[in-house]
Amino acid sequence: MRLVCLDLEGVLVPEVWISFADRTGIAALRRTTRDEPDYDALMRHRLEILDREGLKLSDIAAVIDRLGPLDGARAFLESLRETYQVVILSDTFEQFAKPLMRQLGWPTLFCHGLEVAADGRVAGYRLRMKDHKRAAVAAFRTLNFRIVAAGDSYNDTTMLNEADAGLLFRAPDNVIAEFPQFPAVTDYGDLRANIDAAFARLD
Repeated sequence: MRLVCLDLEGVLVPEVWISFADRTGIAALRRTTRDEPDYDALMRHRLEILDREGLKLSDIAAVIDRLGPLDGARAFLESLRETYQVVILSDTFEQFAKPLMRQLGWPTLFCHGLEVAADGRVAGYRLRMKDHKRAAVAAFRTLNFRIVAAGDSYNDTTMLNEADAGLLFRAPDNVIAEFPQFPAVTDYGDLRANIDAAFARLD
């Protein structure tokens, strides 16, 4: 059995926090897992800014409602699902992902959840589990899946290492430089070709 595991933001949809930073003019919110390997530190930083600026979940949702998949993402995903099982493993949150999943045709997504106060303030977050992308790939391997994984950020690299083959897609130069063992591609045609080639080697 062949399974493809994909990150969501940066691979299939825009980075939500970057889009929100651009909308609000708060440059500090542009920091993502492409820049910060410590996810907990990153989220604490984000929540502090939201509290300080009086921003609520509804403010983020208003930005997400204007977003759509990256150009070519839905066609790529639909084509991929004709050949392989596909699971999206993401460090986004259920409250962010739903509108985007609708536009992608409701693929399977494993992600986290936000804790939202009665007044709409983002009070915290609940990780499904620590390092869940790597853990999910490890669990799938016990079910005898051959796995190719693709992502773009520091928080994807343990998933890529755990998979039978890992790929970087539109990753920043700093991630590519630190993880040269993963082929780096920038368009969906090359990503699909590398996925197919990886499975051909594994088979």
